[in-house]
Amino acid sequence: MTALATGFGVLDALPADAPGPRVWRALGRAGLIEQVYRDGSAAAGVDPERLGRLLAEVDERFAVGATLAVCVQLATVLPVLATGGGPAAPALRRALAGEAVVGLAATDAGTGSDLTALDTQVRLGGDELEVTGTKRWITNATAAEHFLVLARHRAGRHFTNFTWVLVPVSAPGVAVTPADTELFTGSGVGHVRFDRVRLPVDHVVGRPGRGLPSFGRHIGTERLAGALWAVALCRRTLAATLRRLSARPHGDGVLWDLDGIRHRFAACLVELRQLDALTRELGDRITSGHDSGAAALLKAAVGRAVPQVLGECAQLQGAEGFTAGGARTLGAQAGIFAVGGGVTEVVLGAVAGDAQAWLDELDPASRSWP
Repeated sequence: MTALATGFGVLDALPADAPGPRVWRALGRAGLIEQVYRDGSAAAGVDPERLGRLLAEVDERFAVGATLAVCVQLATVLPVLATGGGPAAPALRRALAGEAVVGLAATDAGTGSDLTALDTQVRLGGDELEVTGTKRWITNATAAEHFLVLARHRAGRHFTNFTWVLVPVSAPGVAVTPADTELFTGSGVGHVRFDRVRLPVDHVVGRPGRGLPSFGRHIGTERLAGALWAVALCRRTLAATLRRLSARPHGDGVLWDLDGIRHRFAACLVELRQLDALTRELGDRITSGHDSGAAALLKAAVGRAVPQVLGECAQLQGAEGFTAGGARTLGAQAGIFAVGGGVTEVVLGAVAGDAQAWLDELDPASRSWP
């Protein structure tokens, strides 16, 4: 398999306001989910080009919330599930087929992106485990069949203190509450409480203590997915803005004739092309080499580029930017690019930590002479 199948026409049968689970089901039935992965296997990791194509096709047709619901599962949930056996195996098969949605329950109430401080606990003992804690702002929470829960099995911040557990939403002690937000319609975002949820020990996904290393291995792919989606979102927003500027009368011509307008738009194009180039350059390093530094650099670039492009588009669209799906609304929703997968300030700190290595890569002396 060398290219993603051209079966995206199945999405055209869905309404533009279709929620994430419905889009996911259509993708699975058409065999498009498994094609995002190398050799059709989630364990082999994503192919950046195919992932970018699928996210662009979904973004073109549906609301931001639906794309978010698809993105999180493709980039993180399914690859992590692929590391487990027991109940994780049938859950993975159902998800690949689009028959089920799995929520990624990593972020705790009050700890944000500092996962080493999370309070959700899993007690492992004998043939049984018990999960207790609260997860906040979980995508697909209200539609999930299972939650992939990151929990600590012992005290302390050491990276070996955390474990993945697959928790059925139907298990006694699981309670889901929709999030109080007008944004991200179709994403099923919500909060999940686990009150002494008891399960057979085979619901551990992967080995105990491998939760954070596994998450770190796959968060890079989630950051890459965010960059691929950001490029698609900014491209279509710029295209819509260009159409409006080219049609809006001004004087004897249209707004697009004004040099000031053209220069501002051109600056957005430069920003987008830079982000696209960086995404293409770092894609394989992130997916094949699991380069966390490259993923942090890319995530930081997204957090800076998206607000700039969408903010300028909102201004250029004028009053039209306030319409449903306009740049003003997209700008508010696009705040997720500066928060999800690590806030911009945190990833900038990681980039600074690798400052010398990044400078060394730019040193002409490090490159071969023709």
